[in-house]
Amino acid sequence: MAFKVTGVERAGWAVLRVSGELDLMTSPVLRQRVHDVVAEGHHSLVVDLSDVFFCDSSGVGVLIAARRLIRSCQGRLRLILPDRGAVDGSHVNRVLGALGVRRLFDVCPDVDSATSEDAGPLSA
Repeated sequence: MAFKVTGVERAGWAVLRVSGELDLMTSPVLRQRVHDVVAEGHHSLVVDLSDVFFCDSSGVGVLIAARRLIRSCQGRLRLILPDRGAVDGSHVNRVLGALGVRRLFDVCPDVDSATSEDAGPLSA
């Protein structure tokens, strides 16, 4: 599966759906898309990682940088990390948990809950 980032707007949230491998070669694409969304004036961002089947440290770095950027403009960032996704389970969810940084993010299971105003984070 080729790496791809697609964007839509939903309920006032910019939603970036990421698929493929989030690694050293592809993470700059996601970083640029996040910057573009913020430059367009969107400060509520959902990054849907349901279809990411591999994520390395550079991908994690992009997610942490996105969190920092969104927080700097008093925005909101939510990640979609389903328990089962990208074929055998959410690789990104496991990587963030293993690195101890999952707690930094508001995590939702799907787009509907992520773009809901009353969405609360899932327990880490």
